[in-house]
Amino acid sequence: MNIERDHITEKRKSPTSSTPVFWKMVLLVGYTLLLLYWMFFAFGRSYHPEAPYRYNWIPFQTIMDFALLKVGSPLDMLINLLGNIGVFVPFGLLIPWIWSVKMRHFLVGFIGCIFVVEVIQMLSHRGTFDVDDIWLNTLGAWIGYMLWSGIKRIRYRR
Repeated sequence: MNIERDHITEKRKSPTSSTPVFWKMVLLVGYTLLLLYWMFFAFGRSYHPEAPYRYNWIPFQTIMDFALLKVGSPLDMLINLLGNIGVFVPFGLLIPWIWSVKMRHFLVGFIGCIFVVEVIQMLSHRGTFDVDDIWLNTLGAWIGYMLWSGIKRIRYRR
């Protein structure tokens, strides 16, 4: 009798309850620092104070230049396009794993942060502000968020 009631009222475990928040934050901060290193110092980036600011405000220009091989090789195209998407998927997985956030709020916050990073890259002469990077990075974060949503649904069903 009591056993039946306990079984019926047993709450399902939240998919976020198994890992302490501290370790989730360590993952997020560590990955963020690694990505900032890549964005500002790795892959041959160096400081060129005499160089003019480099930027692209025209949506899809850089994407089309790489897709049509106007710049770089096919490997450069894959690295640029898929890399700008793939490296941001973990943010879409980690952030909703740590904080319960609606997709709209997540994307608005993400776009704001990426915009700031792109501006800092340009102003620091360690990269280019490229609106296409914002699109591609956001697509990666969105894919991660959608993966997280799917994982959460599957775990709640069990």
